[in-house]
Amino acid sequence: MSISVKGKSVHFDDRYLHVELEDKRLISTPIAWYKELQEASLKEVSNYTFICQGTGIEWPGLDYQLSIESMLRLDRQQNAA
Repeated sequence: MSISVKGKSVHFDDRYLHVELEDKRLISTPIAWYKELQEASLKEVSNYTFICQGTGIEWPGLDYQLSIESMLRLDRQQNAA
């Protein structure tokens, strides 16, 4: 059985991309993992929308999309290393 991980909100600080999920969990991954987002202006990263029924995030001004599930996989891979 596959359960979709859906986003509720996105925010950044100087080191991390934080995504709050609908189920109240918070995913935080290093912003350095996403070169396009790291190099973007605050205005550009603030302009996001959820796509794919909330399972992905798109930054239209950057032409950049990110799967929330991929954030979870990347985090597990980094922690296992």
